[in-house]
Amino acid sequence: MHTLDLTGKTALVTGGTRGIGRAVVDALAGAGAKVAFTYRSSDAEADALVAALAERGTEALAFKGDAGDFAHAQTVVDEVVKAWGSLDIVVNNAGITKDNLMIRMSEDDWDAVIGTNLKSVFNFSKAAYRTMMKQRSGRIVNIASVVGVMGNAGQTNYAAAKAGIIGFSKSLAKELGSRGVTVNVVAPGYVETDMTATLSDAAREAMLGAVPLARPASAQDVAGAVLFLASDLAGYVTGHVLHVDGGLAM
Repeated sequence: MHTLDLTGKTALVTGGTRGIGRAVVDALAGAGAKVAFTYRSSDAEADALVAALAERGTEALAFKGDAGDFAHAQTVVDEVVKAWGSLDIVVNNAGITKDNLMIRMSEDDWDAVIGTNLKSVFNFSKAAYRTMMKQRSGRIVNIASVVGVMGNAGQTNYAAAKAGIIGFSKSLAKELGSRGVTVNVVAPGYVETDMTATLSDAAREAMLGAVPLARPASAQDVAGAVLFLASDLAGYVTGHVLHVDGGLAM
């Protein structure tokens, strides 16, 4: 019988110390997986997360570095496989925003968002490719955004990266499907995280006004969708974009 039980599975989450990434780490660990995660800067947050997971009986590994750097991605994947013998689930979540109208957007702000949000998905997917092919099993879940589907003024860099993730994932799903590896996308809408906490009240109200469910998502709402796609329950789902947006993109 297919279940959400991930006992014996190993998982890797990029950008795992806060927001959606932290909720995904917690969800996968709660389902029984061993969980590795990457982070960019906060050693204290990473250490606290490893300790919290250990208290729950979950084996965890933390890796500091730039998700946009391929060598870092390959090192992380190699270390996870060395430690645990397999890599069953990759969740590409690392992301940043550097919003501005394009007329005022610098080339650096464009490159930074594309590098972290889109190239990181290539990096970790490519690093895990051979391992999952040899296993003839695996789950890759990429975190995009409703902005990659609908667009949003002031976010051309972010929208381009997130739309790119969708096209990338559909293509990779076709490459890996015959090897038993699924590749899917979760596209959140407005989620209450540190990244959205800086929005003005007017911007927040305008966004919620367009959401049929009339509330923002929690990071846990998104993590639930990731857990489903990472589990046996989604064994015949690949190349799919699962919107977790309260109906915003209908």
